[in-house]
Amino acid sequence: MLTVAEPIEMKPVPVRVPARLALEVRDLTVIYNNEPALENISFSVKAGERVAIIGPNGAGKSTLIKTVMGMLQPQAGMVKIHESGRYCLGYVPQHEGVDWSFPATVRDVVMMGRIRQIGWLRWPGRAQWDAVDVALERVGMADLGDRQIGELSGGQRRRVFIARALAQEAKILLLDEPFSGVDAGAQASLMDVLDGLNTEGMTIILCTHDLALAFKRFDRVLALHQQLIAYGTADEVYQPSVLARLYGGQIATLENGRLLFVDDHHCNDC
Repeated sequence: MLTVAEPIEMKPVPVRVPARLALEVRDLTVIYNNEPALENISFSVKAGERVAIIGPNGAGKSTLIKTVMGMLQPQAGMVKIHESGRYCLGYVPQHEGVDWSFPATVRDVVMMGRIRQIGWLRWPGRAQWDAVDVALERVGMADLGDRQIGELSGGQRRRVFIARALAQEAKILLLDEPFSGVDAGAQASLMDVLDGLNTEGMTIILCTHDLALAFKRFDRVLALHQQLIAYGTADEVYQPSVLARLYGGQIATLENGRLLFVDDHHCNDC
C-alpha cells in the first residue's frame, strides 16, 4: 500500500539544552530470536528531552526500548541510567502485548506502580491510594478509576499506563508505539498529556511510525534500522540521504517536499 506523506514544515519545537544526561547507551548489541536485532548502538538523552525513535518494522525499536527497560539482556555494550531512584524508568508497552481481559480496575493497574515502594505482600495504605488518585488526575482519568481496564478505549488505556509510571515516580517515560490503534483525537489528547509531563521535567522516549509527529513535536529524532542511522534534531535527520538509508526501497520518490512510502506497519517488533 502506497501512502503519501504531506510536506513537513521544518519548525520543530526549539531544542532545550539540559545540563545533565538522563540516559546513556554505549556500543549496544542485542541478539533476538538468534538474529542481530541491534548492532553497536550508541546515543545519549539529556534530562527533559523528548526523543522520537523512527524506523521500518523489524528495525529493532521495540527491542531497544525493552533493553533499556532491562526486559532483554544485551550481548555487548551497556545502558546507563543517570537519573536517581531505583524505579525511575516508566514503561508504556505496545497495545498488543497486554492481556486486557485481566480482571483489574484502572486504580488497581496504577497501584501496580507503587508495589515496589510499599513492598510485596503488604496492603497499600491511604497514602498509596492518594498517590494513585493524583496520578490519574494528572492524565485526566480520575473519573474512571473504578472502571475495568478492558472496558477502556485504546487512548484511555495508554493514559492508565502513563499514570502507573507517575505513581511509580518515574523520571524517564518510554512508550512503545502508543498511538497505534487510536484515532486522531485520542492521539492529540495523549500527546497533550505527554507535553504537560515534559514541561514538568519528565524525559520522554517514544517509538512511532508517524514521521510528521516525530519531526514536528520532538526535540530529537533517532533513526534506527538495526544500526543507528542518524540521531539529532529534525533538520539534521529529515534528509533524503538519511531517509533513504532508513527505509531503503520503501521510499518511492522524494520531490517538492513530498515523500512516497510503502506502508509496512504489520509486524510485532516495530
